[in-house]
Amino acid sequence: MVSIKDVSIRCGVSVATVSKALNDHRDIGKSTKENVRRIAKEMGYFPNSSARALKTNRTYNLGVLFVDEAQSGLTHEYFANVLDSFKVEAERNGYDITFISKHTGRKNMSYYEHSKYRGVDGVVIACIDFTDPGVAELIHGELPVVTIDHVFDNRTAIISDNIKGMKDLITYCYEMGHRKIAYIHGADSSVTQNRVGSFYKTLGELGIDVSDEYVKNGIYHDPDTTAKLTKDLLGLKDRPTCIIFPDDFSCIGGINAIKELGLRIPEDISIVGYDGILLSQVLDPRLTTLQQDTRAMGRSAAEKLITLIENPKASIIERVVVEGKVLNGKSVSKIK
Repeated sequence: MVSIKDVSIRCGVSVATVSKALNDHRDIGKSTKENVRRIAKEMGYFPNSSARALKTNRTYNLGVLFVDEAQSGLTHEYFANVLDSFKVEAERNGYDITFISKHTGRKNMSYYEHSKYRGVDGVVIACIDFTDPGVAELIHGELPVVTIDHVFDNRTAIISDNIKGMKDLITYCYEMGHRKIAYIHGADSSVTQNRVGSFYKTLGELGIDVSDEYVKNGIYHDPDTTAKLTKDLLGLKDRPTCIIFPDDFSCIGGINAIKELGLRIPEDISIVGYDGILLSQVLDPRLTTLQQDTRAMGRSAAEKLITLIENPKASIIERVVVEGKVLNGKSVSKIK
């Protein structure tokens, strides 16, 4: 294996100079950097992460805690896009990522224990049951933690603006003439609470009373449950003219239920999604939905977590709110 000393001998410079050149220090000239890097590449030299960890007291490894209710894993497009952006920003800053779980081989560990076992410098929590005692243990430990779409008093959080997002969707449907708007929401969480609260608040401000029959408790990322609840709504004597679904993926179940009943979208019933995943824009008709800015969320999560790791004394607890935008599809009819 080629060592940094071998590179220094070949270049005719000190080991310290090689190290500085490879780490892009400002006090090393451009020509020296280029020469050292060229020769290091020719010799097949690669920096040793263990050596860097000993020198900096960091592993340059970020933990990711991601366990969604539907057990969909990284097929959950919304969170997959957030985590992809997180990964890109982490790698740009020289960090790798490791997924945190409660299992390592045959050993069972808490999330905190697994994080320590893997030696991660910090953890981002992207999707989890935040009431899980194991999550509380991790949150209250000494590791830097950033959460996505959930707020703890003592941790930095990256939050999609679910209140404004729902308001914008309702306003769009209202401007299209709809007054009978139903909502199938996901399981209870801070995201759901904000969306449901904004749903009632916005309709109230528009002078619309919401029937209890129009609001259904569903499950995120679950087309089967959404299909059943859609049929319940369409079976009402005074059925809604527009249904807002928990997310774009669940919307598939609603669409199938509507078609089974022989109804057309949007002529007979209008529908609205949430998230703005690619699928929503290839459906026929193209889905009207709220596109969340997954790239900004993932990037911000990585930036804030790395700052907490590298400059802890200057770090502050932040709430970073990321706005989305309405994608005006063809799934909402104009009512005159």
